[in-house]
Amino acid sequence: MWAVALRTLRDPEEAADALQDAFISAFRAAANFRAESQVTTWLHRIVVNACLDRVRRRQARPTVPLPETGVNEPATPRDSMADRETRLVIKDALAQLPEDQRMPIVLVDVEGYSVSETAKMLGIAEGTVKSRCARGRAKLAKVLGHLRNPDEPPSVPTSESKRERGGRRGAQREREGR
Repeated sequence: MWAVALRTLRDPEEAADALQDAFISAFRAAANFRAESQVTTWLHRIVVNACLDRVRRRQARPTVPLPETGVNEPATPRDSMADRETRLVIKDALAQLPEDQRMPIVLVDVEGYSVSETAKMLGIAEGTVKSRCARGRAKLAKVLGHLRNPDEPPSVPTSESKRERGGRRGAQREREGR
C-alpha cells in the first residue's frame, strides 16, 4: 500500500497522509465490503482514490515545498551515485507521463498487479488498462532508451521516423506517382 501511495504522489509526506486517510476510510467502510473482489484489491482502490483526491487538492491549491536538508546536516549516501541517478531519471520519466498512463504502469509493471486487478482498482476496462500501459511504455522507452543501451543511439521508432521512411508501401507509391 505504501509503495502505491509513494509512487502515485512522489512525496513521502503526502503518501503517508494519503495512506492514513485511506486506512481511516477503509475502517469506516469495512461493514460495506461486499467481497466481490479480494480485500487487497478493495484496499488498493481506496488507497488510489485517497491519492487521487490529494492530487486534485494539490492542483487546486499548489504549494512550494521547503528544502528537506539544511546546510549543516550531514549527507549519508545509502547507495552508489549511479543507482541514485538511475532512480531519479526513472522517477522523472514517470512524472512526464500523464496521470492516466502513470497509474496503470505503476500498478501493473512496478507493483505487479494483473491487468484485471488494475482495471478493478482504477474503475476502468481491462482494454483501457492495456492501451494506457502500452502508450506509457512507448513514451518511457523513448525517454529511458539510453539506460538500456548507453553506447547505441536510440532505436525506438518515433512517429517522425516512421513518416520519413514511409514504409515499403509509401516508397512504392512515390515511385508509381500516387
